[in-house]
Amino acid sequence: MKKRVGILISGRGSNMRALIEAAKEKDYPAEIVLVISNVADASGLEFARGNGIEAQVIEHKKFPSREIFDNAMDVALNAANVEIVALAGFMRLLSPRFVEKWHGRMINIHPSLLPAYKGLHTHKRAIEAGEKFAGCTVHFVTPELDDGPAILQAQVPVLPGDSEDTLAARVLEQEHRIYPQALRLVAEGKAKL
Repeated sequence: MKKRVGILISGRGSNMRALIEAAKEKDYPAEIVLVISNVADASGLEFARGNGIEAQVIEHKKFPSREIFDNAMDVALNAANVEIVALAGFMRLLSPRFVEKWHGRMINIHPSLLPAYKGLHTHKRAIEAGEKFAGCTVHFVTPELDDGPAILQAQVPVLPGDSEDTLAARVLEQEHRIYPQALRLVAEGKAKL
């Protein structure tokens, strides 16, 4: 049985697209059954719907607290019988209670070689620090930001003259490569928290 996956996005969902494309393969151990965005006009929603996947908008601004917003997402994920949650450019901090509910079943992709450069502006910070390599990490989500155990990492060189955009584009290619691989490992039970 394929594992049922819900993806949370806030924007174009390029990593979501990579997961949806991977899940089309016959032998892929997961199926994408739901996409939720906290932003009503996120372009990733149309891509999901165009691929026959239920896509919902749950706008965080319409809820009085983070906990109540997270609970609404939890209700939607459970209604779709989701077993694994994949964050793909989801730009909201999650409440500890939500993270605990999905303990060991929620993964995220981050555009740095964790534990380096948690949080935002990872490429700018790597360039300014004179790093020789940058990259991306798929990790299990824990209550601390970008702190859960890594499942897979990929590295790319930081080239002379790199801008945030050129480095980000090179890292994004690797994100699209390793996120489907990491989800496969989790769905197959080969990567566990």
